[in-house]
This record gives sequence, C-alpha cells and structure tokens, in this order.
Amino acid sequence: MSRLQELIEELCPDGVEMIELQKLFITRNGYTPSKSKNEFWENGTVPWFRMEDIRENGNILSDSLQHVNECAVKGQLFPENSIIVATSATVGEHALITVPSLANQRFTYLMIRPEYKNSFLPKFLFYYCYKLDEYCLQNLNQSSFASVDMKKFAKFKFPVPPLEVQREIVHVLDSFTLLTAELTAELTARKKQYEFYRDKLLTAQTEIKTVELGEICTFVRGPFGGALKKEIFKPQGYAVYEQQHAIYRTLDFRYFIDGKKFEELKRFSVKPGDMIVSCSGTIGKTFVIPEDAPEGVINQALLKLTPHEELNVFYLQYFFENTISKELNGVARGGAIKNVPSVSELKAIKIPVPPLDVQERLVQVLDNFDSICTDLNIGLPAEIEARQKQYEYYRDL
Repeated sequence: MSRLQELIEELCPDGVEMIELQKLFITRNGYTPSKSKNEFWENGTVPWFRMEDIRENGNILSDSLQHVNECAVKGQLFPENSIIVATSATVGEHALITVPSLANQRFTYLMIRPEYKNSFLPKFLFYYCYKLDEYCLQNLNQSSFASVDMKKFAKFKFPVPPLEVQREIVHVLDSFTLLTAELTAELTARKKQYEFYRDKLLTAQTEIKTVELGEICTFVRGPFGGALKKEIFKPQGYAVYEQQHAIYRTLDFRYFIDGKKFEELKRFSVKPGDMIVSCSGTIGKTFVIPEDAPEGVINQALLKLTPHEELNVFYLQYFFENTISKELNGVARGGAIKNVPSVSELKAIKIPVPPLDVQERLVQVLDNFDSICTDLNIGLPAEIEARQKQYEYYRDL
C-alpha cells in the first residue's frame, strides 16, 4: 500500500467535501493597461503575464516576459500564489503565479478566500486546475470566439482533502515532473541543433532568385463583420476553420454552416493543398489542408494561401513558420490582441524560390530532422511522452 493510500484510509476514508469555485476563490479578470500611454509601459517592474509566458516558461511562473510600470496598476496587484486560468481565446491553460502580478484580460485570476487559506496548499490547487482546464474546454459559449461559460465556471467543484493528503499528492506529482527534466533538457538541445541546421538550409539559397509572395501565392483573408455570427452555426454541414486548426494542426471542428451559407462564402473555402495561417493573437502558425479534410470556410482569424505551381506548399510552410512569422510578430498591430499587417504588405514579403526539385529535397531533409525531434516513436520524445502519460494518469487518479 502506498503512503498516499495509507493517508486516505487514515484521514478521509469516507471521501472529502467538494466546494464550488465561487465559494473557494475570489475571481477577477486580468487587464491590459492602455497602450496609448507610454508611461504605463516604460521602465516596467510589474510582471504582466500573457499566454506567451506559459508557452515559453511553463505553468509555474515567478516572472513575466513583459512588464508594466507601477502607475499602470488599477488599485492593488493580484496577490502571490494566485492561479490564472485562460477563459477566452486559447482556453485550456492555467499557471500558478508565485509573485504579485497582473495578467491580460484573457485570464481569470483565482485568489483563495482568506477563510480557506489554511485549508489548501497552493500547489495542490494548481495541480487540480488541470481538471478545471478540461472542464473549461467542455463548457464554451457558442460563438465564433472561444470563451468559457462563466456561470458554469463558477460551479466547478474542488475537493478539500486533509493537508497531509494534499502534501503527499503534491510530492508524488512533483517527483514525476523532476524525472522528466533531464530528458527534456536533452531534447531541447537536440531541437536547437535542428533549428540551427534548418535555418541554415532555409537561408543558404544565396544564388537563388527571391520572389514576392504575391507573385507565387493567392491570398484570401477570412471574412470580417457578421458573415460568421453564431446564429448561423449548425450541428453539422460545412466546417468552419478557426485559429485553433492552424495552431494545433487538428481536424476537430466546433462549428458548421449549411450549404446556402457555404455558397455565399465560397471565396473563403479551403481545399487540400491550401495553407491557413493564424492572423490574430497567436500569429504565424500554419496548417496545410490535407486530402481527408472536410469542405469548409475560414473564419476572420485566418488567412488562406494557395501556392502557384512553382511553389511547394510544405517548403512555403517551413519558410513561413520559421522566418516570415518572426517578421509578422515584429510588425503586428493592435492593442491586447495583435493582428497581422494588411494583405498587401504580406504579398510584398520576399522568399527565395529554388527549383521545385530542390524545394522537395529541402522539405524531405527538414521533415527528417523534425521527426527525430518530435516523432513520438523515436528516442527521447517517446520516453518523455510515456513519462507524461504516466504523470497524467497519476495526476487524474
């Protein structure tokens, strides 16, 4: 019998109380200080967290990539050991913030109420929020923009096990996390090596002609305005491609339209071999539409590129994600949600275009490099994946 089982049998043999999120936490939305006031963003010392921080540095954070000045703070900072949960845009992520902080409006802060502070370990609540992430993804508002149903969010329940049980759960899960650290570090080193050779391959075409994208691709930006409002969505029909399809390269769909609306929006339809690009918030992620993809249209957060015959779409994808996307993020416009420049500016971007057979060989080499680093059946990634599944199994248990 494990130490955890012993503690459960000794301290809570009949189960534990469950308490609703709204009773356990004070909840507040994050916010973005005005971008028009330079003093809010100059000489910043206050951590201001965004989704990029989680992607870059993980789910337990003590500092942010971007900071704001103290004069930008409305009232008080959110306290240390608060949990931020993504409740709009990229839903299904959370982080434990160990310092007083701010976050943008895509996050909801969970701040434990004073009467429960002595009943919980912050890290236990952090680990249990992985169940909250799943719950959020299952309870979204039906609209073109992903957001959590906050009434249901408030009703999510947390268990209240004795502190000794919480401490043992945290110990077990921390141990799994430590076990993967060395493997992940080695894999990161491999990826850096891959990125070095990838960039060298993509930029070594010094004697190859460079061509503006507008000359070798057809561009279509997704429809703005009310073209895809929630009232027209159907339980089945033609698929609506969203930003998540470019970010996660998935063929899972939430929204559909009927044949009549599809005909109206035909110019925004996609076919196998097209490449879609995320244009808002998370910028520059791409997905090449495969042969088995359902017919559908792109929404306003996507751009569709159809390469001409002289351009291999996968060569374009590698070049776009690893070179052009950096440029786009550098010149993106907007406030809290950044957007790509105009289509005319995108068309003017130049890329080297070697002969098709050279493009195909480059894609093959880069695919092989990529497989070594990411294929879950090869080496370190397979072992990390197995450890991750083991960790998730025990975390859920």
